[in-house]
Amino acid sequence: MSFEPLPNIDPDHLHAIDIDALVGPDQPRHPPRILVLYGSLRERSYSRLLSEEAARLLRWFGCEVRTFNPSGLPLPDDADAEHPKVQELRDLAKWSEGMVWVSPERHGAMTGIMKTQIDWIPLALGGVRPTQGKTLAVMEVSGGSQSFNAVNQLRILGRWMRMLTIPNQSSVPKAFNEFDETGRMHLSPLYYRVVDVCEELVKFTWMTRGRSAYLTDRYSERVESAEELSRRVNQATH
Repeated sequence: MSFEPLPNIDPDHLHAIDIDALVGPDQPRHPPRILVLYGSLRERSYSRLLSEEAARLLRWFGCEVRTFNPSGLPLPDDADAEHPKVQELRDLAKWSEGMVWVSPERHGAMTGIMKTQIDWIPLALGGVRPTQGKTLAVMEVSGGSQSFNAVNQLRILGRWMRMLTIPNQSSVPKAFNEFDETGRMHLSPLYYRVVDVCEELVKFTWMTRGRSAYLTDRYSERVESAEELSRRVNQATH
């Protein structure tokens, strides 16, 4: 397998994932499937550039990575679920075993583009829950000083989507200073943190994906019928 260059990596200190330390002999061994979402449509989008850096690292760690382009995704309730971009996003969510969410901070919060993507992913699609038990890493970029507003909001959403959000996270302040003219991230402690987040996400995904059904098994749902459960999680609120 070929990888894109990682010019800011010290190869002596970037370690391959020790799969045997994380999974048992009866657990799945295929490459972890990671979906990356970013929250800006600007031509030079720093959230997209950061997501691309994350994707390069995740591939080096042995993952199969797909990135969703939010251009053309309608607002929730402004189109039906059969819209091609909605179907593309939902299919990727079902395919994935972990996700990376990267949002700019705008007016002290995640962007509407980021929230729209998450809002189009329901808690249940028929009998399938496209996010429950899957891993999640959260990152943000901002134009000013370092902030954690967007990643904190993404964590709340990750919990609501019943995802296993890893402890580490990345916040890149003054993002316009952190990428070169080709869109690659400069070497800095901020870059080191991105590497840390990706490495941790891959470890948690290996460790939990084969056990997610058991980890998310609940007494309250075992006493509900499938029909009752489907009706409850899909009920309209407005």
